[in-house]
Amino acid sequence: MKSGQPTVIPPGANVYPLSVEAYHLLGEAGWIPKSTELLYGVVYKKVSKSPLHSTLVLVLLRLIRKALPPGFILMSEQPISCQDSEPEPDVAVVRGDIEDCREHHPTTAELVVEVCVSSHDYDRSKLPAYARANVKEFWLVLAMEKLVEIYRAPQGASYRETETVGPGGQLASAWV
Repeated sequence: MKSGQPTVIPPGANVYPLSVEAYHLLGEAGWIPKSTELLYGVVYKKVSKSPLHSTLVLVLLRLIRKALPPGFILMSEQPISCQDSEPEPDVAVVRGDIEDCREHHPTTAELVVEVCVSSHDYDRSKLPAYARANVKEFWLVLAMEKLVEIYRAPQGASYRETETVGPGGQLASAWV
């Protein structure tokens, strides 16, 4: 298994990592449940969304939509095909046109946002996948803590720049 994997696989467990292509084929055949994500070759069941989580995502979508310049797509819970993962971020801003997504999922994004109410470790574990996919900016919205962790400047499997914004702070994205 690659570093950055979300959970520890018990010693002796038989794990058969999937490629993104195999994940697609098995999903289309109905062998993988719909509410899943592929992370580091392992299929994970997505957790249900709380009302707070859903509300924060809707607020973010509304705010980002207002600032979205031409030539960008605003997506919510749509796949980003990474090297060995296919996470479905709560919010993503992708350069291009809707028609670009007709045959392939985006492979990178300008901005990805994950809202965390109870899934901090799981969502934070996606950092290496997003960095390797050259996602330029990653926001981790920590709802209960009222903080936003911002990661910028991907390099390999990590980000060179990090910042935390709290109450009274101002969020600004580099892609605008």
